[in-house]
Amino acid sequence: MTVNTRSALVVGASGLVGSHLLRLLLEDDTYSCIVVLTRKSLDFEHPKLVERVVNFDQLDQHQDLMKAEDVFCCLGTTIKAAGSQEAFRKVDFTYVVQIAALSQKNGARQFLLISSLGADIHSRIFYNRVKGEMEAAVKKIPLAAARIFRPSLLLGHRRESRFAETAGIFLVKTFSVLLFGSLRRYRGIHAQTVAKAMLGAAEQPLEGFQIYESETIQLLGQS
Repeated sequence: MTVNTRSALVVGASGLVGSHLLRLLLEDDTYSCIVVLTRKSLDFEHPKLVERVVNFDQLDQHQDLMKAEDVFCCLGTTIKAAGSQEAFRKVDFTYVVQIAALSQKNGARQFLLISSLGADIHSRIFYNRVKGEMEAAVKKIPLAAARIFRPSLLLGHRRESRFAETAGIFLVKTFSVLLFGSLRRYRGIHAQTVAKAMLGAAEQPLEGFQIYESETIQLLGQS
């Protein structure tokens, strides 16, 4: 009988995609240990789960906790939730890049990261530009393999209410049927589908730096 000893690290497990991903990983026999880095306890126990409450402003002091073969980074916020563009950038750029760098130093097998549709270092939209800069920074880190996921607007139940996003989700759900051809990439995508796609991609052969656009994520998450 083969004993699976593959380990995973999840950052952002309390978020929309991260919570689905954590559940999938705990149910997957491929993994024997799931380490979660979080700001506050998830108040959840499982034989395979190892929870580490950390200060994200002091990630360098927690490098010894970032030891896993597969590292899943689901961190992400909004400018409104963060409070300012500077605070948003700290979460979606600084923290993510630091986690990628520290994971690489610890010999991670692969790094899987949620970005966003429209990520572009030259974008006039601040959100998209930061996402693009984050991707570019991660690409420079000599990771064994990196997989970047660019989902469209995420669908699913959120713990906190975001009026603008709720309105956007309503419009996306309403008009998604009208989006065909090159516009299909703008269709909303369920968080659980993204989580399934990340797990599915993690089980594929390693191929350096890869980007998964929303339409590809949708197909991978349904397979």
